[in-house]
Amino acid sequence: MNLDDLYRETILDHNQSPRNQGHLEHPSKTVGLLNPTCGDQIQLELLVAGGQVADIRFNGHGCSISMASASMLTEAVKGHSVEHALRIAQSFKKFLMGESSPVDLGDLAMLKGVSQFPSRVKCATLAHNALEKGLAEG
Repeated sequence: MNLDDLYRETILDHNQSPRNQGHLEHPSKTVGLLNPTCGDQIQLELLVAGGQVADIRFNGHGCSISMASASMLTEAVKGHSVEHALRIAQSFKKFLMGESSPVDLGDLAMLKGVSQFPSRVKCATLAHNALEKGLAEG
């Protein structure tokens, strides 16, 4: 198996078996975003307590990149500090623009190939933008 196949397999896995998809019973924050270019929609529900992203869920619809990225993001930030979650979201967006990431992106690094398709970058970063918006709202 070559690296491209591994990337595709990971993206398909997260799209077909998304992690942390669903609703939280009592979220402390809910934020939704729409990508008007393609119609992808995401809603993040966060439980933020003690400066930590104690739990996170997502719902929405869109392309496989958008949904896989949301799944990967929830895995990357769940249980981590708000500051670390923001660093992940910001670093991922820079990573797609060709910069190296100062933090371990985990499965999110598998989306590197998206950077070759500028219209798809908006799909891959939709959940990250929602997370930043939700965490910035205090």
